[in-house]
Amino acid sequence: MRKLAPTGIAAAEIDGMTIHSFLGEQRNSGKARTIKPGDLKLEKEWALVEYLLIDEMSMVGLTLLAKLNRIICAAKHTDPQVPFGGVNVIFFGDYLQYRPVYDVPLHANFSLPIKIRTQLNHKAVSHKAEQVGQTPIVCVAQDTCKGKPIEDRALMQKLLELSDRKTENLSGLLPLVPGMPVILTQNIAIELGLINGVNGIFRQLVYQEDSVSTDIISEEFCESARYVHRPLYALVEINKSKIECNLEQLQPKLIPIPAMEQTFQVDIGDMLPKDKKPTSNRKTVLSIKQRALPLVPAYCITTHKSQGQTLNKVVIDLKLPNETDDIAAVYVPLSRVKRLTDLVILRYFDYKALLIKPSKSQLAEIERLDKLYLETQARFPEWL
Repeated sequence: MRKLAPTGIAAAEIDGMTIHSFLGEQRNSGKARTIKPGDLKLEKEWALVEYLLIDEMSMVGLTLLAKLNRIICAAKHTDPQVPFGGVNVIFFGDYLQYRPVYDVPLHANFSLPIKIRTQLNHKAVSHKAEQVGQTPIVCVAQDTCKGKPIEDRALMQKLLELSDRKTENLSGLLPLVPGMPVILTQNIAIELGLINGVNGIFRQLVYQEDSVSTDIISEEFCESARYVHRPLYALVEINKSKIECNLEQLQPKLIPIPAMEQTFQVDIGDMLPKDKKPTSNRKTVLSIKQRALPLVPAYCITTHKSQGQTLNKVVIDLKLPNETDDIAAVYVPLSRVKRLTDLVILRYFDYKALLIKPSKSQLAEIERLDKLYLETQARFPEWL
């Protein structure tokens, strides 16, 4: 039996793997995994698998299911017309939650909530630094293009200010103060609980001493902030980690999180003078390799990031954009806590937000599942 889920957090909850890791593919990669005839490793992975459990199904799109179906059929040497190669697939999930991020309409705008999240986090870190009387440290990502450091000041600034959604979940500027909450943004070791989305407390930064400067890079931080250009690793207390032994010279649950590298593409067409812009947009796209700590402040997170998590206490904002008609925008944040006393609503909101109804397709699926449940009860009464 295999247990899979679309996110690291959901996979860790069931002691499983992410679907993308299991398929050997990057999350937002458009390239399909190459399957060669007689792939013994692939065949061995699936040889004894009879049941496949997939959790958080609302976040799994048709494209991902098609990839999974293709690989299982190849591994099992079955007719492609046989769904999932004859493996029994059991889906779990709540269809009133968010749909897959990469399967939403192309016009969907995620930039605004992420921008607000970043601004709130930066303000919260500055407030924390003032509270404890410490100077905030800002880790600066190192960007290279074709193996060479980027020297153009305007391009450097553009890259540092990019949303982490556009940089494979690495932050250009990462403010840190000991004792602040952080979120891991990369899967380091799923089996050890070091997964994208897990929460922790930042304790200490280890960096090269000669990489510190006080030159102001961003006006979002106080003038006294110190900028670290070559962080080595951050010591983060992660209570949910599954590392059973204490690491040498470190307290229990204190994990060194190293700087990591990711590659992404960025369009610099808006930076070029009109007379120098090429006719093809492709010529203005650069491939950038960024090295940074895979962390973000966790004072504020998007509701998409909260899906699949149970939180201790939350403050949520139910003042939604007028065009919002997705029940998940209300249902997901309201259902993150176990008790009503652990929930605070930030400000006045239109009561109509609580009256958003499931879509026709959601209602149809719920009715289908209810009917299937009754039919199963009647067919297998001895199992009830």
